[in-house]
Amino acid sequence: MQRYQNYVQGKWMDGEGTEIELFNAITGAKIGEASSAGLDYESILNYGRTVGGKVLRKMTFQERGRMLKALALFLLERKNKYYEVSAWTGATKVDSWIDIEGGIGNLFANASLRRQFPDLPYYVDGVAAPLSKGGTFIGHHIMVPKEGVAVHINAFNFPIWGMLEKIAVNLMAGVPAIVKPSEYTGYLTEVMVRDIIDSKILPEGALQLVNGLGRGIIDHVNCNDVVTFTGSAATGKKLKALPHIVEESVAFNLEADSLNACVLGPDVTPGSPEFDIFIKEVTREITVKAGQKCTAVRRIVVPENLVEEVQNAVSKRLASTTIGDPAVEGVRMGALATRTQVQRVRESVEQLAKSQQIVYGDLDTFEVVGADKNAGAFFSPILFVNDDPFTKTDVHNIEAFGPVSSILPYKNLDEAIEITKLGKGSLVSSIVTADDKVATEYVVGAASMHGRILVLNEACAKESTGHGSPMPLLTHGGPGRAGGGEEMGGKRGVLHYLQRTAIQGHPTTITEITKQFQVGAAQPEANPHVFRKHFEELVIGETVFTHKHTVTEADIVNFANVSGDNFYAHMDATSLEGTIFEGRVAHGYFILSKAAGLFVDPKKGPVLLNYGIDEARFTKPVYPGATIGVRFTVKEKVDQEKRSEEDIAKGIVKFLVDVYDETGETVAMATILTMVKKLDQSK
Repeated sequence: MQRYQNYVQGKWMDGEGTEIELFNAITGAKIGEASSAGLDYESILNYGRTVGGKVLRKMTFQERGRMLKALALFLLERKNKYYEVSAWTGATKVDSWIDIEGGIGNLFANASLRRQFPDLPYYVDGVAAPLSKGGTFIGHHIMVPKEGVAVHINAFNFPIWGMLEKIAVNLMAGVPAIVKPSEYTGYLTEVMVRDIIDSKILPEGALQLVNGLGRGIIDHVNCNDVVTFTGSAATGKKLKALPHIVEESVAFNLEADSLNACVLGPDVTPGSPEFDIFIKEVTREITVKAGQKCTAVRRIVVPENLVEEVQNAVSKRLASTTIGDPAVEGVRMGALATRTQVQRVRESVEQLAKSQQIVYGDLDTFEVVGADKNAGAFFSPILFVNDDPFTKTDVHNIEAFGPVSSILPYKNLDEAIEITKLGKGSLVSSIVTADDKVATEYVVGAASMHGRILVLNEACAKESTGHGSPMPLLTHGGPGRAGGGEEMGGKRGVLHYLQRTAIQGHPTTITEITKQFQVGAAQPEANPHVFRKHFEELVIGETVFTHKHTVTEADIVNFANVSGDNFYAHMDATSLEGTIFEGRVAHGYFILSKAAGLFVDPKKGPVLLNYGIDEARFTKPVYPGATIGVRFTVKEKVDQEKRSEEDIAKGIVKFLVDVYDETGETVAMATILTMVKKLDQSK
């Protein structure tokens, strides 16, 4: 019999005895056992902090991002192995694709975030705050990796996605993880973790696996750690309220199941594209993963005059959904994860049936193809109609975590919004409408009680990822019943694992700490010119002080002729009455163009190209007769990896362009982005 193990403190090990027996959700056959009993969680947490965390914290965001990309590519090559085991959980190929390739996609998405972070082990947050009149004392913020571990307690429905969507974020931040998957489907997680450990792509201690009940796993967390919990709200709230969690101020992210709603807009009529889109969307949400998704549609909110139309259309599509062994051709819905889950969903359906009517499906009588209905964990889709959602409120309080949903009528859009809010906080809501004003009214009205809102219409339906699909670059979570937490979210998710600290000091000191030039810092003169230096040779703060140029009316006229910009302030001195200008004023873009003429060293050198301008500002009018010069300063450096052996090794250098006049005042400021060749072409 297969023993599914724990990977802790650098080795694979069994727990004591057998905590859980594991069964194939399709056949009912026993596939193995697992246990985490007897594990020393205090030592496991310390191992993550001291072994994995120590290495991760020294890596830059660029290195961590490249690590995640390498891991994603490695796992993608081995995906077929995971599909084979995923079928044991009752998943169809589509269900498995969401779990496996959706999870790996999270690694790719988070790897791409490295472009939004500096080439440092820590993040520089926002811009400097001036704190003194003379400019010798400023404030800033940095964010460093927390010196703890991320403890992820995951749900049974997504044994791979649930792990990868979380560790992608904490690893990008430089924090190690201990993953505790559901004891029921953790065998699939273990298969992937074995590959991850064997790959040696992650530093040792960056990932540990607890494959059992995990009792005691958060007993020794402290203020440096982060706990995430995905599962039932009742369990999550108990854990979040544990005395030592409160006393230690442990960051605790709770993502609980919720009673999500999909609304049919009042403008939509049967036969319209949006009506068909709505029917397909809600039916898919009932049947994908056999309804075992925290984002599934549990409440189908429709205009009261369309209840029967929607009921008939959804029932027709459900009737065409074949249930059974996903290995059999034509099967579109598999099983629930366990027989235990079958019993739990059945109990919830029986409770809901006390206040609303089943209009499709039967708890006992339904066909299963290619498998024994009684041996496997199969369940019929169930569709309810609730004729009075404001009085018959079980539907807003009881979640059947399976292929179960209820149709609820509304009279007007305000009422529809109110119905969705009766769920007391949801991960996601959606509205299908062809009217953007209806969409706006719904989104603004419903947003306070939903973590995400999908607006679906014919224009976006083809490429829409759907109601039930959280995306790695958007936050996933919701208020109230949904837990009040947030996961993923692109850069926002990474920042969750960092400690923000305000720093104060002289601009030169803050420049050294942030590795970004701060106005007022020392500006040693570059020698030779910065365009003669390779990426490695450039030093933050070194500056080219250019020659001067006196602006003339001829400059203004010539630039207008070249650019076609004949705006009156530049070309018509008789039209300036009532404006802020004292006379004809030079074009702001002429000032930047002339600045380039002053700071550029034209000979061929390490600078490969200039590919953009950020944060351009024109701060003071420049009139004919004014004399301008430029302080051209190395502002920030960002390393880049080679994409191929033939690629030129290079980095991104940001230069601050500070254009000033004869009084010394800044008249224009911008950041230019350049690609600069490296001395070392080997990496």
